[in-house]
Amino acid sequence: MSLESLITSLPAWPVADFSEFGEVEVKKLTPVQKLTGRFLGRNWLAIPHVTHHDEVDVTEAETRRADWNRANPGAKVSPVALLVRALGRVLADFPQFNASLSDDGQSIILKKYVNIGVAVDTQGGLFVPVLRGVDTMTLADIAAAIAAIAEKARTKGLSMAEMSGSSMSLTSLGHIGGTAFTPIINAPDVAILGATAIQLRPAPGDDGAIIWRKCLPLSLSYDHRVINGADAARFVRAIGGIFADGTLFE
Repeated sequence: MSLESLITSLPAWPVADFSEFGEVEVKKLTPVQKLTGRFLGRNWLAIPHVTHHDEVDVTEAETRRADWNRANPGAKVSPVALLVRALGRVLADFPQFNASLSDDGQSIILKKYVNIGVAVDTQGGLFVPVLRGVDTMTLADIAAAIAAIAEKARTKGLSMAEMSGSSMSLTSLGHIGGTAFTPIINAPDVAILGATAIQLRPAPGDDGAIIWRKCLPLSLSYDHRVINGADAARFVRAIGGIFADGTLFE
């Protein structure tokens, strides 16, 4: 059954006068909200989503990030900047994540560039500006680019060109909370990485005592037509390895 015939076969959307049940307020959706809603609805219906959830140990990375921010008060680095840099490195070893399906679904287009879309929450709706060539950028460059494009999204808005051409996307709720969610893939990408708030987890120390580690929950949604579950698990583990080896700050 085609997507179109599936949609037309569904029951009609229920219509209700909610004011019959109590006081209501009607607010118009913003143009961005309407456009985003259409795109996300299409992507959720058309792409066979699977979401892999895992946690990666970021204890040492968080210590180094705090040291960095104390030493560079004018160029502070967020966990989002670290994730963007990690993606820039991991995608080289997982080319099926840096890909898109052809329009006819018969071919996979492997991209040789690394551009990361970073979701930005604004009063007018959700924007996903794209940082280009992150695999060649320094950590400070990435942090500055995120800050600049996020400010532009919140104050001036973004053009479609500034939100096009991503390898994959990143969305973070870490500044709010949560432990896991299911991010919707930003077509024509085949994957999106979601992050939530860092959690404290107990772990055994060398002397048998309990020590506390900082762990970052990650939720990787992927297109199952292109990516399988084993590779998704390896992809997230590889991100954890980069956070642990200290090279993010080099």
